[in-house]
Amino acid sequence: MVRFGYTLMTEQSGPRELVRYAQAAEEAGFDFAVSSDHFSPWLVSQGHSPYAWTVLGAVAQATTRLELMTYVTCPTIRYHPAVVAQKAATMQVLSEGRFVLGLGSGESLNEHVVGQGWPSVDSRQSMLVEAIEIIRELHTGELVTYDGEYFRVDSARIWDAPDGGVPLGVAVSGEESIERFAPLGDHLIAVTPEPGLVTAWDAAHRGESRKIGQVPISWDPDEDAAIDRAHDQFRWFGGGWAVNAELPTPAGFAAASSFVRREDVADAIACGPDLDKLAESVLPFLEAGFTDVALVQIGDEQQQRFVDEIAGPLLERVRALG
Repeated sequence: MVRFGYTLMTEQSGPRELVRYAQAAEEAGFDFAVSSDHFSPWLVSQGHSPYAWTVLGAVAQATTRLELMTYVTCPTIRYHPAVVAQKAATMQVLSEGRFVLGLGSGESLNEHVVGQGWPSVDSRQSMLVEAIEIIRELHTGELVTYDGEYFRVDSARIWDAPDGGVPLGVAVSGEESIERFAPLGDHLIAVTPEPGLVTAWDAAHRGESRKIGQVPISWDPDEDAAIDRAHDQFRWFGGGWAVNAELPTPAGFAAASSFVRREDVADAIACGPDLDKLAESVLPFLEAGFTDVALVQIGDEQQQRFVDEIAGPLLERVRALG
């Protein structure tokens, strides 16, 4: 059975609001919640970017059933992998086993801020390989020393290591990244519903795994208002990973998306009050073989009403499709 999640979009809501939305999402019946882990919003109009790990810790205490996941954390530049290992272990203990650590090679938008530059794609992926190896070793609870090309860990131990460690999801975008990361990760993460990704992952992973995707929607009683909000806050979405990983600032995303038209966004993202139309936007992921799909309700303006009133009926529709 397909599982459906709610997205804690840290770029568009403040920390207290995100905790409240997570509680409402659990009450509405979502199976899991994913949280972005950003230093900056994609666009200035989104207006937020609280520290995801503090929010997730609060959400872990404010919920009892909802599985939690980062979607995704880059454990290589802004964070050292040993620190990510410690944070993830603590989250797993706080949530009593409800946490999945989603990892990826990152975006310049969030990683350049610490002044360490922005490496090439090949280097970033090699760094991610080492980071995953370090995190895996530290989650055993044993003393770890690691001397890699990019990272060194000196006599480190996670003292509050959960039994069995923390499941790892890894973001992939094509055959090359699948070849590198399928043997290292537990679950696939991808934002495009390509059947080839699932097939290639299964061939390389050779074990049970989840395939976790994400779909933006813009619910509003007024379809024009829904489209306007999606265009204002989510027009960056169409750039694709190759573009989105490289731009360093919200101003850069604004410039890169300045020629994206309102109708372009309406064609790409389901907008308006029609719940059947919104539900059908998950079909490409279901047809591609994804086992988990997280919904993103765009904008903070209608977020509370969405989780309180709309999420339940919408979940009935997407589960019927699944």
